[in-house]
Amino acid sequence: MIEILTPAEVDLARETGALVADILQAMKSRATVGTNLLDIDQWTKEMITEAGAESCYVDYAPSFGRGPFGHYICTGVNDAVLHGLPHNYELADGDLLTLDLAVVRNGVAADAAISFLVGESRPAESVAMIETTERALAAGIAAAGPNAKIGDISYAIGRVLTDAGYPINTQFGGHGIGSTMHQDPHVPNMGRPGRGFKLRPGLLLALEPWIMKDTAELVTDDDGWTLRSATGCRTAHTEHTIAITENGAEILTLPSR
Repeated sequence: MIEILTPAEVDLARETGALVADILQAMKSRATVGTNLLDIDQWTKEMITEAGAESCYVDYAPSFGRGPFGHYICTGVNDAVLHGLPHNYELADGDLLTLDLAVVRNGVAADAAISFLVGESRPAESVAMIETTERALAAGIAAAGPNAKIGDISYAIGRVLTDAGYPINTQFGGHGIGSTMHQDPHVPNMGRPGRGFKLRPGLLLALEPWIMKDTAELVTDDDGWTLRSATGCRTAHTEHTIAITENGAEILTLPSR
């Protein structure tokens, strides 16, 4: 299903997007050396509840996961790039942490992800990976004009990633979003311009460039959820929810302050 939101629903999406961004920034500030991933999950639960919102993850049980996710935020460390299941792990200096969060409030969902380094260590390759996903996301957003097509976004994202030398996996990528978290259309991180669904005002998309340093192959962790790089290399993932407008794309998942 491809859902086109009304202007009033887009207004609600702005509120949900700001909440998602605020929670991610709060968790980033708390994610210091020694912080346990389970604490991040609990703090996220508290902020979602206090805001009168609902988690998109707790009861989420798609075909690629093992039963309901059962947690409130995805926490991927180093080689874990997608669907990182929070577990009993204390963050170390130099860890590359990805936080991915989706919530629904007033009937509209928003989804975003950030990657960052914990502590004082700044490995150059990790910094470059994070910056590359951010540049790819910016390129995808810039390509999301009202007369563009999904392929234009995918091409813009993929061009940045491949020019930087990273392999691309197209199994998981961006997606439509609205009253539910995952909708059509699929937005792969590589594509051909001029192809696919034509963008329309009121369409919401979650764009999410993600990369693994030296492989395009994923493996599923023993927890049945966490997706890791097949070689154990580091990974990075950045995501925004955007709304297509008459004038271009509006980023909805920006902090409120």
